[in-house]
Amino acid sequence: MENTSYDIRQLNEKIHQASSFVDLLQMELGKAIVGQKYMVERLLIGLLAQGHVLLEGVPGLAKTLSIKSLSQAINAKFSRIQFTPDLLPADVVGTMIYNQQKNEFVVRRGPIFANFILADEINRAPAKVQSALLEAMQERQITIGDTTFKLEEPFLVLATQNPIEQEGTYTLPEAQVDRFMLKVVIGYPTKEEERMIIRQNLNPEGMTRISPIIDPADIMNARKLVREVYMDEKIERYIPDVVFATRNPEEYKLQKLKPLIAYGGSPRASINLALASKAYAFMKRRGYVIPEDVRSVCFDVMRHRVGLTYEAEAENVTSENILSEILNAVEVP
Repeated sequence: MENTSYDIRQLNEKIHQASSFVDLLQMELGKAIVGQKYMVERLLIGLLAQGHVLLEGVPGLAKTLSIKSLSQAINAKFSRIQFTPDLLPADVVGTMIYNQQKNEFVVRRGPIFANFILADEINRAPAKVQSALLEAMQERQITIGDTTFKLEEPFLVLATQNPIEQEGTYTLPEAQVDRFMLKVVIGYPTKEEERMIIRQNLNPEGMTRISPIIDPADIMNARKLVREVYMDEKIERYIPDVVFATRNPEEYKLQKLKPLIAYGGSPRASINLALASKAYAFMKRRGYVIPEDVRSVCFDVMRHRVGLTYEAEAENVTSENILSEILNAVEVP
C-alpha cells in the first residue's frame, strides 16, 4: 500500500510540473477571448483527451474566435470549413484530379488535412457531407480513391452549430453526434464581460495577437501523461454506474425516468467520461481523478448521448434534467 501511495505521489509531482503550460495557454487565450472560461476549458479537455468538441450557441459568442486562437497558441495548422447546403464531400476531404501533362490522376487534398478543423455551422450541410467527416474523426485517416492518408496529429474537429435556426439545417446523424467527445452549450457573457468585449473591439490598435505558447509535439506528450493519471477502482465503478443509469434507470430507483429516455449512453460514453475526467484532473494539476472531476465533465460528455422520448419533449424535460437526477441518485464513492 505504501508503495502505491509513493507511486501516486511521484505521479502527482510529475503531472503538477508537466501541466504548468495549461495556465499559460489559458492566459494567452484570455488576451483575445473575454469571459467564456468554461468554453476554453472544455476545448482544452478535448485537446488533451484527443476528443472532438461540438459547440452549440447563438451567433456572436466567440466560438470561431476561440478555436482559431487555440490553434495560434499551439502553433498548429488551422483550417476552416464553412458548411452550407450545397457543400460536397470532395470539398471537405479532397478529390482526384486529372493531370493532362502527366497523363494520370493526382490527389488534391481538401481542407481536412490540418491539425485543427473548424466545421462552422456543421448542421447546415446534408448527411452526405457530414458522413465525410466520420472516417477522419474516428480512424484519423482519409481515403481518396484507392489511397488512404494518415492525418497529422494532433487532429481535432471543433464543430459549431446554431440551435435557434431551423430553416436550411439538417439534424446530425446519431453516429456522428456520438463521435464528439463533448457537446458544450455556450451562454451569453455577463454585463461586465460584454463591456470589456466592446472596449476590446473598439481598440484603435486592433485585436490582440495570440503568440505561440507550445508546439504540437508538447500536446502529444501531454496526451500520454493524461492517460497516466491515476483512476481508483471506486471511480472506475462509478463511471459505468452513471452511464448504466441512462440505460436502465429502474435499477437505480429512478423508475420515473424510464418513459422519458429513448436510449442511453453507449460504451463510448464511458470511455469518454473516463478520459475527460483524467484530462480535467490534469488541468487542475493533479495526478489522480476525484469524483468531482467526473461530475464536472458529465453534462458535456453525456448530454448528446441521452435520447429523449416524445413524452419527455412534451413535458419539456431536457437531457440535463435527466443527468441531474442520475448524478443525485447514483452513489458517489
